[in-house]
Amino acid sequence: MIVSGIILDVWNRRQFKGKMTIENGRIISVAEDSSAPDIYILPGFIDAHIHIESSMVTPYEFAKVAVSHGTVATVSDPHEIANVCGTEGVLFMLDNARNAGMKFFFGAPSCVPATSFENAGAVLDAHDVDALLARPDIFYLSEMMNYPGVLNEDPEVMSKISSAHKYNKPIDGHAPGLRGEKASKYISCGISTDHECFTLEEALEKIEYGMKIIIREGSAAKNFDALHPLIPLFPDMLMFCSDDKHPDDLMIGHINLLVRRAIHLGYDLMNVLRMACVAPVLHYGLDVGLLRVGDKADFIVVEDLIDFHVLQTCVDGKFVFDRGEVNIPFKEQHIINHFCTEKVDIGELVVSKYDMSTPVIGAVDGSLITEKIYEAPLFRNGEYVSDTQRDILKICVKNRYSHEPPSLGFVKGFGLKNCAIASTVAHDSHNIIAVGDNDQLLEKAINAVVESRGGLCAVSHNTQLLIPLPIGGLMSLLPVEQVANDYEKMNAFVKRQGCTLHAPFMTLSFMALLVIPKVKISDLGMFDAEKFIFYSA
Repeated sequence: MIVSGIILDVWNRRQFKGKMTIENGRIISVAEDSSAPDIYILPGFIDAHIHIESSMVTPYEFAKVAVSHGTVATVSDPHEIANVCGTEGVLFMLDNARNAGMKFFFGAPSCVPATSFENAGAVLDAHDVDALLARPDIFYLSEMMNYPGVLNEDPEVMSKISSAHKYNKPIDGHAPGLRGEKASKYISCGISTDHECFTLEEALEKIEYGMKIIIREGSAAKNFDALHPLIPLFPDMLMFCSDDKHPDDLMIGHINLLVRRAIHLGYDLMNVLRMACVAPVLHYGLDVGLLRVGDKADFIVVEDLIDFHVLQTCVDGKFVFDRGEVNIPFKEQHIINHFCTEKVDIGELVVSKYDMSTPVIGAVDGSLITEKIYEAPLFRNGEYVSDTQRDILKICVKNRYSHEPPSLGFVKGFGLKNCAIASTVAHDSHNIIAVGDNDQLLEKAINAVVESRGGLCAVSHNTQLLIPLPIGGLMSLLPVEQVANDYEKMNAFVKRQGCTLHAPFMTLSFMALLVIPKVKISDLGMFDAEKFIFYSA
């Protein structure tokens, strides 16, 4: 097969009209050819950190959309399914991703459960992590969220890090806001990346200590605007990622959107493409071609270098996307899950006592960080209830791995009126999380999710929308287009009920993410995510 066009040799920072000859999935020659057409051939885009589960579809279904955006590979952390199903969940992702049309490079989850302050569905101890890292199809130790464990040299944490060093595999970081000597010590353990920087100053400091920064733009957490000034300064220390991408956003675009934005801001083309295409290959040792003779034929063909409209995507010498057509064969998929709770009773949702030293969670649109808001919830008829006038609504987390009473608190920022939403996508343990403006609707939403053994639900007094997620309570068996369409309709409904958040369900899922400041909620109670302690009941 011969492919002709304007070849972008990112490795040598040049472009020229030429042709590539491909045999058995590899590039066997590259030659200049002045007659080549005015289309552009460049290495494919790579997402340097993503949880595929957050797209609510399997790797196979994810690939069917991602290749249309020019993505040829992802560095994927199966942390979410591992928190539900343990090693079995990781093996499910590996199996589902085989022959899926693009390349998935999975890591060994380092923090399952993420903390001891919540009930998760599984445990991956140091022995389990070592066994995963020994596998040739596991490429790195996934984000080390337990940075206090690293700083305090916790034996279990340090054993996992030692295993990564033993197998000569990179270690991903996760240390939002960590600065100074603590950041230096964390990085000195061999932790080589961070996708959680939310200020330029933090990123600059971590780069100074030798850490690579992954600029993230997901459905909820968006750091591109804060971090893009790094591009002309440290292009060799940067990569792009999405981290979490909900299905409706995935349909719009992927890493191609970050490349486009960076180019529109006037940044050097080769620097941007090095971040998007080359840096992940070098850092993680990925088997992804970079348009060199002998490389795998992994590349994309785009119409121009302004909007990067993708015409073709080639993986291992096969055009998996060709001018609007996805060429990925059908794959049989199966279900794994861990769901052992029962329906909630409305009486369990009553808050009769409230410690005024416990803050209301302040949800921040586009951020994983929450604020501590010291406002007293509305007290009426002997109980604390949602207050739509001040947008202080009841939030609930229910253990889905055993039948236990839910934990309750209050949150500001969702804006719901005559509405409740519930989800089993609740980072990191994926218990049931729900928020609503009255207990009747909270009960209705939670119990709809329980009946479906996992999923997303939005209800009012006369409407109920449900997206079942039978695979681990995280992923659907349906085509990604249908999941995206249903999710878009559900989001639109929630916004009609007063919510102004860009991604209500994604934001909701992070209200239980205890490793991110400042205040969160788990199935065990309201949690100070700065001091790592529970607030008193």
